[in-house]
Amino acid sequence: MNSLATQHQRVLSGMRSSGQLHLGHYHGVLKNWARLQHEYECFFMVADWHALTTEYENPAIIANSVWDMVIDWLAAGVDPGAAKLFIQSHVPEHAELHLLLSMITPLGWLERVPTYKDQQEKLKEKDLATYGFLGYPLLQSADVLIYKAGLVPVGEDQVPHIELTREIARRFNHFYGREADFAGKAEAAAKKMGKKNAKLYQDLRKRYQEQGDHEALETAHALLEAQQNITLGDRERLFGYLEGGGRIILPEPQALLTPMSKMPGLDGQKMSKSYGNTITLREAPESVQHKLRTMPTDPARVRRNDPGDPEKCPVWQLHQVYSTDEVKGWAQQGCRSAGIGCLECKQPVIDAVLAEQVPIRERAQEFITNPNLVRNIIADGCEAARDVARETLTEVRQAMGLQYL
Repeated sequence: MNSLATQHQRVLSGMRSSGQLHLGHYHGVLKNWARLQHEYECFFMVADWHALTTEYENPAIIANSVWDMVIDWLAAGVDPGAAKLFIQSHVPEHAELHLLLSMITPLGWLERVPTYKDQQEKLKEKDLATYGFLGYPLLQSADVLIYKAGLVPVGEDQVPHIELTREIARRFNHFYGREADFAGKAEAAAKKMGKKNAKLYQDLRKRYQEQGDHEALETAHALLEAQQNITLGDRERLFGYLEGGGRIILPEPQALLTPMSKMPGLDGQKMSKSYGNTITLREAPESVQHKLRTMPTDPARVRRNDPGDPEKCPVWQLHQVYSTDEVKGWAQQGCRSAGIGCLECKQPVIDAVLAEQVPIRERAQEFITNPNLVRNIIADGCEAARDVARETLTEVRQAMGLQYL
C-alpha cells in the first residue's frame, strides 16, 4: 500500500443524488459505511456534480433528492460525530483540482475507462456526448485526491477508476514533485528525526534502493509514520526520497473492495431503480407488503400443489438475505414438496423486511421533523471537508508554481 495512504487512514466515498435510496443501497453501501466510520477517518459525499453528468437536462431530480438521501444515511446509522458528511458542490476545491488535473491527463486515459462506453450503451436515451460525462472519472479522481484518501470503498466494477486515480497521482508527482534541491531538502528533513532515526532511515533507504529489500521499505514506512516532530511536507519528501522519486504531493489511493451486495430486486435481478424492482429504505409498510406478496415466484408452481425449485424463485434469494438457517430449511423443503404455498413462503421475508425498516423509519422521522439539524450536520461537514481540501490545493498550487502572491 502507498505509504501516505497508510499514514492518513482516510476513506472517501460518495453517492449520486438522483433519487430515493433503496434496500440495495442499504445492504451494499450504507451498512459498510456504518462499519468503516469507526475504523477510519471517513468523508462521505453527496455527489451532486456526478449526478449532473447524466441528469443535466433535469437537475430538479438532484435538488429534490439531496436532503432525502442525507436523511437516509443518518437513519441507516451513518454518524456525523464519527464521519464527515458533505455536498460535493459545496466544496469548490474539487472543481479546481479537477481543472488542474485535466491539464496533465491524456485524453486516451479517459476514453479507455470501461464504464465510459458501458454507461453510454445502457443510457442510450440520454445524450452523453459531453465533456462532463467523458471527464467524470477525472472528477472522481479529484474527489479522492483532494482529501489524500488512502482507501476508497468500491465494487469490482469501479476498480479501474481507482487505477486511473493512481496513474494520475503518479503522473502529477512525476511532473511537480521534483523540487529544486530535492535531495538536500530530504536530507535536511531526515536530520529533524534525530540522529538515531536519521541513521536508521538512511540504512533502510540504502537497503531498499540497492538490494530491493521490500521488508526494509515497509520498516522505513513505519518509521516515518511514527515521527511526530517533522512537518507533513517533510514527511512527504522523505517518502519520495526513500523510493527514489520526488516529493509525494498526491498519494496514490488503494481500492477497498466492498462485499458484493446480496440484495436482489423483486424480480431476482440486482435491485436497481432502472429495473423498477426496488423497495425504498423508508417505504410505507402497506406498500412493502403489497410488493412482496405480488412478486413473481418459480413459474413451475402454477397451482398450490405443484412442487417448485427454490433456485428458480426470486423469493429464495430474499430468504438468503433475511432468513435464519432454520427458516431457509423450512422454505426449501416446503417448496420442493409443495408443503407450503408461495404466500406462506413469502411471509417470513415480509416480516423481516418490515422489522428491518422500523428503526430506520423511526430515526428518519427525527430528522424529517427537524430539517435544520440535517442542514447543520451538512454545513459542519462541508466546513471540515473544505479545511482539508484547501490545504491540499495550496500544496498543489505551490507545486505547479501557481502561488503568485
